[in-house]
Amino acid sequence: MHWIDLLVLGVYVIILLGLGFYRKKHLVDKTNEYILAGRKLSLPGFVITLVATWYGGILGIGENTYSYGIQTWLIFGLPYYIFAFIFAFFIAGKINQLKSISIPDQFHQRFGKTAGVISALYILIISSPAPYILSIGILLQFAIGIPFGIALIISTAISISYIWAGGFKAIVRTDYYQFSLMFIGFILLLIFSINYTGNFIDTISSLPEKHLNITGGASIQYIFAWFLIGLWTFVDPGFYQRCAAAESPKTAQNGILIAVGIWFVFDMLTLITGLYAKALLSGVEPLFAYPKLGELVLPPLAYGLFITGLLATIMSTIDSLGFINAVTFGRDILWRIQSKSVLKDNGLEQTSIDFIRKGLIVTAFISLSLAFMVPSVVKLWYLIGSIFVPGLVIPFLLSFSRKKYSILPVMICPVVVGLLWTLIGKFLGEYPLNLEPFYPGIMTSLLMYVLKGKNG
Repeated sequence: MHWIDLLVLGVYVIILLGLGFYRKKHLVDKTNEYILAGRKLSLPGFVITLVATWYGGILGIGENTYSYGIQTWLIFGLPYYIFAFIFAFFIAGKINQLKSISIPDQFHQRFGKTAGVISALYILIISSPAPYILSIGILLQFAIGIPFGIALIISTAISISYIWAGGFKAIVRTDYYQFSLMFIGFILLLIFSINYTGNFIDTISSLPEKHLNITGGASIQYIFAWFLIGLWTFVDPGFYQRCAAAESPKTAQNGILIAVGIWFVFDMLTLITGLYAKALLSGVEPLFAYPKLGELVLPPLAYGLFITGLLATIMSTIDSLGFINAVTFGRDILWRIQSKSVLKDNGLEQTSIDFIRKGLIVTAFISLSLAFMVPSVVKLWYLIGSIFVPGLVIPFLLSFSRKKYSILPVMICPVVVGLLWTLIGKFLGEYPLNLEPFYPGIMTSLLMYVLKGKNG
């Protein structure tokens, strides 16, 4: 990287830390304030932080687009728009009115302590920042030659430092900044890519036929499994946290609808530049599609802004998921199990912040350890979604009802079946009955609901 590009990176880190630690007034030491910004999140803040948090796997998006073309939008874009619309109209406002802190908190209040702890364990897995910390390490090693392990530690330490001090408010402040950089970076990449080739139509036409096929050569069953994994939206802890923090049910609903429109714009930026990477680059590691394209078409300063935009895209997810993991481990598990204190009149405890900060340390350690073992980000999304989403979706939807349910079989059995199905598939070389593991998992969940859930 040119020294100007390195300077851009340095300025980014300084401003990020400044925004993260800045506070207009002393943080009120209350759980409600620390986790949900006092439930006063405005519409602009809601949209910005929701959009910025969604794209931490940006290198994985480039990897899939370089390998399979426009299929990426079909499996990572369209399903999430559809389920986000459903979430906005039927769930977002209810979350805001319930006044729960998190998904495990809602499970605890609705189904009891055991269901709350089990749901917290599931959330710990689906919201782990490990794959995104891995992405940061890979990107910094590629861009500026920092040793992989040091890059992991630095990025994790930066995120944890301002979360420790400012909680959710610090995340929202830094997301305004990182949201701007992620769009600036990809707009620059698109403009310079078009200028580099001079003819958009000819460039796209030169792509392999598979890359212009909506399925990318994959089976309909595989595509549909990805589509159903979009149900992840319903149990995404980032969605829940922001809906709970919104200043009103209308803010939560409108914020998601606006976010979907912005997601579409950013998806088009990443899709088109990913196709350019395939057209202009050959023999590169797919994970490096975006950085390699930037290296080819961008001059100094623009390249620095693009790499910074990639970093901001990933960092905005690391801090948010790191904080959610800390809340889940510290408050929804440790605090639930260990704390003997008397609840305050609003159902919250100041002491739970201490547990959350302990959770930050544990989360950082576990995530750093996992980052050295995580495979392809895309494969990890598919594996986690296939196994754990079926165990959460139906129980989560039932938690809004007042009826009595025997919920534990609906939570546990689908995950056990999905896990066994996956292990058998790995052992045999193909899944039983040629079914992707999501299908037996969600069918087990429905079966347990019919047999056990309805009976209470």
